[in-house]
Amino acid sequence: MEGKAIYAALMAVQRDLKAPKSNRNSFGKYNYRSAEDILEAVKPLLNDNGLVLLLNDSIEQVGDRYYVKATAKLIDVATGDSIENAAFAREPVDKKGADQSQVTGASSSYARKYAMNGLFAIDDTKDADTDEYRNEAQNRAGVRSQGNTNNYSRNGAGGAQTGAQAQETANGEYDKRNLLHRITEEMKRTSASSAEVSAITQAKYGKAGAKVMNELELKDLADNFDTYLAELMQKKAAG
Repeated sequence: MEGKAIYAALMAVQRDLKAPKSNRNSFGKYNYRSAEDILEAVKPLLNDNGLVLLLNDSIEQVGDRYYVKATAKLIDVATGDSIENAAFAREPVDKKGADQSQVTGASSSYARKYAMNGLFAIDDTKDADTDEYRNEAQNRAGVRSQGNTNNYSRNGAGGAQTGAQAQETANGEYDKRNLLHRITEEMKRTSASSAEVSAITQAKYGKAGAKVMNELELKDLADNFDTYLAELMQKKAAG
């Protein structure tokens, strides 16, 4: 490990890191990963590659709102070289059942998660030996055999629709009404304004708002709301 370039070490971590979505949102019926999930998965890889990860937060004001800026800094213990990535999360105006320290702590967790997502290039690739991978592969095969069961485009949300997504949509689990409700709940949770959501939909999908988006685009927005909002906040903060 001694003398290993930090970019080569980071490349090794990005290649080997698998951070499963071990948490479940029972209302929205989707899985998600937390900052703790990422830390648990990445610590052995940091040790193997001679790296140290430091996380810190700061509070920044943008307009009349305050944001938690989380920075994930990766340090090569042999050379002292470092790489860092930052992400923002906005504190909601009010969160029922939580005191101010809990509100800030929740915002910190979200910001740290997305700072690490960017640093480690985390994606949703499944391990080939997992049941989840096999189930998804079976879904893909089943959808292909059924043919095109939907009239809307399968290229929404910036890419081809996966077999699992197609099956979910065909089964009616992710209909437009439920997806719009999920997005509304995300707006309430993060205190995102309608103007900010419109800016996201225009940038990501070329649509003026959520109501004119198709099911695949809505599901992508609902699943990645925090990421897209954080990206928007970073652009605003940069001026």
